[in-house]
Amino acid sequence: MSNPLITADGTRPSAVAGMPPAPAVTAAAHFAARLSFETDVSDVHADLEARVAGLVVVDVRSYEAWAQGHLPGAIHLPANRISTDGPRLVPAEALVVTYCWGPGCNGATRGALEFARLNRRVKEMLGGFEYWVREGLTVETAQGRTVRPVDPLTAPVASPACGC
Repeated sequence: MSNPLITADGTRPSAVAGMPPAPAVTAAAHFAARLSFETDVSDVHADLEARVAGLVVVDVRSYEAWAQGHLPGAIHLPANRISTDGPRLVPAEALVVTYCWGPGCNGATRGALEFARLNRRVKEMLGGFEYWVREGLTVETAQGRTVRPVDPLTAPVASPACGC
Protein backbone atom coordinates (compact mmCIF):
# COMPACT_ATOMS: atom_id res chain seq x y z
CA MET A 1 0.00 0.00 0.00
CA SER A 2 1.33 3.45 -0.86
CA ASN A 3 2.08 6.02 1.80
CA PRO A 4 -0.54 8.81 1.45
CA LEU A 5 1.92 11.34 2.86
CA ILE A 6 4.31 11.00 -0.12
CA THR A 7 3.62 11.88 -3.76
CA ALA A 8 3.11 8.95 -6.13
CA ASP A 9 6.63 9.32 -7.54
CA GLY A 10 8.05 9.34 -3.99
CA THR A 11 9.97 12.57 -4.48
CA ARG A 12 8.22 14.89 -2.04
CA PRO A 13 5.78 14.93 0.86
CA SER A 14 2.10 15.58 0.38
CA ALA A 15 1.14 19.28 0.35
CA VAL A 16 -2.14 18.43 2.10
CA ALA A 17 -0.54 16.34 4.82
CA GLY A 18 2.47 18.61 5.38
CA MET A 19 0.81 19.24 8.71
CA PRO A 20 -0.47 15.82 9.77
CA PRO A 21 -4.23 15.58 10.26
CA ALA A 22 -5.59 15.61 13.78
CA PRO A 23 -6.61 12.34 15.40
CA ALA A 24 -10.16 11.36 14.47
CA VAL A 25 -11.57 12.08 17.94
CA THR A 26 -10.02 15.57 17.91
CA ALA A 27 -11.31 16.20 14.39
CA ALA A 28 -14.82 15.08 15.37
CA ALA A 29 -14.84 17.47 18.34
CA HIS A 30 -13.58 20.32 16.15
CA PHE A 31 -16.16 19.84 13.39
CA ALA A 32 -19.01 19.35 15.87
CA ALA A 33 -17.99 22.59 17.56
CA ARG A 34 -17.94 24.43 14.23
CA LEU A 35 -21.42 23.19 13.39
CA SER A 36 -22.68 24.43 16.76
CA PHE A 37 -21.62 27.97 15.76
CA GLU A 38 -22.43 27.99 12.03
CA THR A 39 -25.22 27.14 9.63
CA ASP A 40 -25.53 27.62 5.91
CA VAL A 41 -27.88 29.22 3.42
CA SER A 42 -29.48 25.92 2.40
CA ASP A 43 -30.30 24.94 5.99
CA VAL A 44 -31.68 28.39 6.85
CA HIS A 45 -33.83 28.30 3.71
CA ALA A 46 -35.14 24.83 4.59
CA ASP A 47 -36.08 25.93 8.12
CA LEU A 48 -37.74 29.14 6.93
CA GLU A 49 -39.73 27.18 4.34
CA ALA A 50 -40.75 24.69 7.05
CA ARG A 51 -41.69 27.59 9.35
CA VAL A 52 -39.58 26.18 12.18
CA ALA A 53 -40.88 27.71 15.41
CA GLY A 54 -38.46 29.81 17.43
CA LEU A 55 -36.05 30.60 14.58
CA VAL A 56 -35.23 34.30 14.23
CA VAL A 57 -33.07 35.37 11.30
CA VAL A 58 -31.33 38.71 11.84
CA ASP A 59 -29.84 40.90 9.12
CA VAL A 60 -27.07 42.86 10.86
CA ARG A 61 -26.25 45.14 7.89
CA SER A 62 -26.99 48.85 7.49
CA TYR A 63 -30.42 50.17 6.61
CA GLU A 64 -29.23 50.88 3.06
CA ALA A 65 -28.09 47.27 2.65
CA TRP A 66 -31.38 45.97 4.13
CA ALA A 67 -33.39 48.14 1.72
CA GLN A 68 -31.37 46.81 -1.22
CA GLY A 69 -32.56 43.30 -0.36
CA HIS A 70 -32.87 40.86 2.52
CA LEU A 71 -34.07 37.38 3.39
CA PRO A 72 -37.87 37.09 3.58
CA GLY A 73 -38.89 36.88 7.21
CA ALA A 74 -35.63 38.31 8.55
CA ILE A 75 -35.62 41.17 11.00
CA HIS A 76 -33.30 44.13 10.58
CA LEU A 77 -31.05 44.81 13.54
CA PRO A 78 -27.60 46.28 12.81
CA ALA A 79 -24.83 44.67 14.84
CA ASN A 80 -24.13 47.91 16.72
CA ARG A 81 -27.73 47.97 18.05
CA ILE A 82 -28.04 44.35 19.18
CA SER A 83 -26.95 44.97 22.77
CA THR A 84 -29.59 47.68 23.22
CA ASP A 85 -32.46 46.54 20.96
CA GLY A 86 -31.90 42.77 20.81
CA PRO A 87 -33.54 41.94 24.15
CA ARG A 88 -36.70 43.79 23.10
CA LEU A 89 -36.89 42.51 19.51
CA VAL A 90 -35.77 38.88 19.84
CA PRO A 91 -37.45 36.45 22.26
CA ALA A 92 -35.06 35.00 24.85
CA GLU A 93 -35.89 31.41 23.85
CA ALA A 94 -35.28 31.97 20.11
CA LEU A 95 -32.53 30.38 18.07
CA VAL A 96 -30.96 33.39 16.37
CA VAL A 97 -29.22 33.20 13.00
CA THR A 98 -27.21 36.26 11.99
CA TYR A 99 -26.12 37.21 8.49
CA CYS A 100 -24.33 40.06 6.74
CA TRP A 101 -23.17 40.65 3.15
CA GLY A 102 -21.09 37.56 2.52
CA PRO A 103 -17.91 35.62 3.22
CA GLY A 104 -15.78 38.76 3.08
CA CYS A 105 -17.76 40.47 5.85
CA ASN A 106 -17.53 39.66 9.56
CA GLY A 107 -20.69 41.53 10.52
CA ALA A 108 -22.56 38.26 11.12
CA THR A 109 -19.77 37.16 13.47
CA ARG A 110 -19.94 40.46 15.38
CA GLY A 111 -23.72 40.20 15.55
CA ALA A 112 -23.56 36.61 16.78
CA LEU A 113 -21.08 37.67 19.45
CA GLU A 114 -23.48 40.36 20.67
CA PHE A 115 -26.35 37.87 20.89
CA ALA A 116 -24.10 35.40 22.74
CA ARG A 117 -23.24 38.18 25.20
CA LEU A 118 -27.00 38.54 25.75
CA ASN A 119 -27.01 34.83 26.67
CA ARG A 120 -28.93 33.90 23.50
CA ARG A 121 -28.58 30.75 21.42
CA VAL A 122 -27.03 31.92 18.16
CA LYS A 123 -25.43 30.75 14.93
CA GLU A 124 -24.03 32.69 12.01
CA MET A 125 -25.10 31.94 8.46
CA LEU A 126 -22.10 31.15 6.28
CA GLY A 127 -22.12 32.88 2.90
CA GLY A 128 -24.41 35.68 4.04
CA PHE A 129 -26.75 37.56 1.75
CA GLU A 130 -24.39 37.05 -1.20
CA TYR A 131 -24.77 33.28 -1.17
CA TRP A 132 -28.51 33.50 -0.48
CA VAL A 133 -28.82 35.46 -3.73
CA ARG A 134 -26.31 33.31 -5.64
CA GLU A 135 -28.25 30.17 -4.70
CA GLY A 136 -31.32 31.63 -6.41
CA LEU A 137 -33.40 32.11 -3.27
CA THR A 138 -36.12 34.72 -2.86
CA VAL A 139 -35.04 38.22 -1.84
CA GLU A 140 -37.35 40.82 -0.36
CA THR A 141 -37.07 44.55 -1.14
CA ALA A 142 -39.31 47.59 -0.73
CA GLN A 143 -40.54 46.88 -4.28
CA GLY A 144 -41.52 43.29 -3.48
CA ARG A 145 -39.93 39.88 -3.87
CA THR A 146 -37.45 38.85 -6.53
CA VAL A 147 -35.35 35.83 -7.44
CA ARG A 148 -32.10 35.87 -9.39
CA PRO A 149 -30.82 32.91 -11.39
CA VAL A 150 -28.80 30.29 -9.52
CA ASP A 151 -25.03 30.63 -9.81
CA PRO A 152 -23.99 27.10 -10.83
CA LEU A 153 -20.77 27.50 -8.83
CA THR A 154 -22.74 27.70 -5.58
CA ALA A 155 -25.80 25.46 -5.94
CA PRO A 156 -27.49 22.98 -8.26
CA VAL A 157 -29.42 24.88 -10.92
CA ALA A 158 -32.37 22.47 -10.67
CA SER A 159 -32.91 22.61 -6.89
CA PRO A 160 -32.49 25.06 -4.00
CA ALA A 161 -31.12 22.24 -1.81
CA CYS A 162 -27.37 21.71 -2.08
CA GLY A 163 -27.56 18.08 -1.00
CA CYS A 164 -24.67 18.45 1.43
